[in-house]
Amino acid sequence: MNFGYAISLFLNGLASASSLFLVAAGLSLIFGVSRVVNFAHGSFYMLGAYLAYSLIGYAGPSILGLALSVVAAALALGLLGGVVEVVLLRRLYAAPELFQLLATFGLSLLFSDSALLIWGPESLLAPRITGLDGSLQIFERSVPTYDLVIIVGGPVVFAGLWWMLKRTHFGMLVRAATEDREMVGVLGINHTVLFTAVFALGALLAGLGGALQIPRSPADLSLDLTTISDAFVVVVVGGLGSMPGAFLAAIIVGMARAICLGVGTLPFFSYDVPLAKLTLVVEFIVMAVVLIVKPLGLLGLPETRLRSPLRAVRAVQPLRSSTASMIAASSLTILLLLPLTGQPYLLVFATEVFLAGIFATSLYFLMGPGGMISFGHAAYFGLGAYGAALLHKSAGWSMEAAIVTAPFIAAAGGVVFGWFSVRLSGVYLAMLTLAFAQIVWSIIFQWDALTGGSNGMVGIWPSEWLTSKTSMYFLALSLCATTVLALTFVNRSPFGFMLRAVRDSALRAETLGINRIAIQWAAFVLASFFAGLAGGVFAFSKGSISADVIGVGRSIDGLVMVTLGGMQSMAAPIMGAAAFNWLQDNIMRHTEFWRGSLGIIIVLTALFYSGGALSSFSVRWPRRDAK
Repeated sequence: MNFGYAISLFLNGLASASSLFLVAAGLSLIFGVSRVVNFAHGSFYMLGAYLAYSLIGYAGPSILGLALSVVAAALALGLLGGVVEVVLLRRLYAAPELFQLLATFGLSLLFSDSALLIWGPESLLAPRITGLDGSLQIFERSVPTYDLVIIVGGPVVFAGLWWMLKRTHFGMLVRAATEDREMVGVLGINHTVLFTAVFALGALLAGLGGALQIPRSPADLSLDLTTISDAFVVVVVGGLGSMPGAFLAAIIVGMARAICLGVGTLPFFSYDVPLAKLTLVVEFIVMAVVLIVKPLGLLGLPETRLRSPLRAVRAVQPLRSSTASMIAASSLTILLLLPLTGQPYLLVFATEVFLAGIFATSLYFLMGPGGMISFGHAAYFGLGAYGAALLHKSAGWSMEAAIVTAPFIAAAGGVVFGWFSVRLSGVYLAMLTLAFAQIVWSIIFQWDALTGGSNGMVGIWPSEWLTSKTSMYFLALSLCATTVLALTFVNRSPFGFMLRAVRDSALRAETLGINRIAIQWAAFVLASFFAGLAGGVFAFSKGSISADVIGVGRSIDGLVMVTLGGMQSMAAPIMGAAAFNWLQDNIMRHTEFWRGSLGIIIVLTALFYSGGALSSFSVRWPRRDAK
């Protein structure tokens, strides 16, 4: 590698770092003050790109037109962010953070379909900006002029934010709220206005980042999820609530991406490491390494100063045992008689619900009794699915042996990943689970020779006795009932009491002699086991699988199912799975804007139901005060 090429890589890394910082800075500000894990932040970035594209069409592709369009788009997104905070988030500050997360996720679905309605499904790239459409020769390498604009933009924004936080009264209030937001309210400061202003500023920064990117990369509907993943990585690596940390993390991640793209391969003894294949997952590898070495991120605040960022999810008003038993007996009777209806669609749908229910119940066990939020639980579903498929197709195992082994493969993944994850808490734990899931997804997605890569695996046929829809239905029903009974038994055992004690107060539990790490690690492995069981049966019920079974979307689907079902019993997630699959199936058949419709339902559930839309009939009207 010559010096000129190295400089080119360095500048590409800086351009990527500046882009990452622009979107991560707003997310860091919002979380630092309000403790909201804003899943809609990537949507503000996406909408900023689309809006700038339209505005440039009116203002013209000149430097002045670009400047006016970028400023106008950023201000519009800042205004939208303020409206979102006032109308939605202000009513959820007193709710568990899981409801805030899912409300903003529902909002992102709504914004995605709004963009689809306004701008259509095609990717849109702004025309070349006159005066910025050329390139400069630096050490005999051509560097796009607009990349230099982006490189300068990131440090300028960082300097402006640093000055604001250190030298202005507003910045002092933001720093005070970041360290102790309750004390800010005690001192008589109007924290309601402060929260709105900070959220609007964060949305403005995200919109600015998206608007600045439109002459460089196209606006498309996938920007929201890819951007929020990158932003979460940067914020967590830098340390929650730390602006300098976010800037440093953006540089590290940007440089890592540039190296993987530019170097291609790296000699390691007699083997060439294909760095290019790490491009899809390099930021998650960086995050996993940083969190393992520094659990609070590079410049994260100590836990005594940064209060619990993601509280454990606890059961809310559990049903009486007699009522629960009556409901369970009635439901089981109906399900046993369902094949008599002679409706093949009902059997297929119910089979999908039971398998999704096993997955959601395992996630509920991790979140509820375990108090651990996972953003990457699909990893164990995918390990079970691919493990069973590979044992059946490549090793020649029978379907029965493959299904029995699948949960142990997933549990093995839980042993390795859980050992690192349970040493963290809150958002840091959730993001480390996401990092591990993305690493597994990248391996499966790119290992064409073994897993089929992006094409997936087909021809995963069940045994002859399981080819009928009725047989598969009863298998899924029996495994779902077994999962609920087994996890209920564990939850009521001495182990379950110790697990909940650790969730409620780790310090008190350790004082009583309970090994927190060992207890949570065991729960993590057990949840992985049942997720793998669902994945193994899923592979044979579908006859084919793809890398989507291990993606972020499936993990989020699990969180939605748990929230829809509620936190009242081990069987509630199955009700959530039924509702989610029914809504998705029926809305998709009637409109192409099904994501927005589902998003509205998710937002309303987070707003009005404390224990889930299906497990509680008592409506909780949203509170207007921010606490």
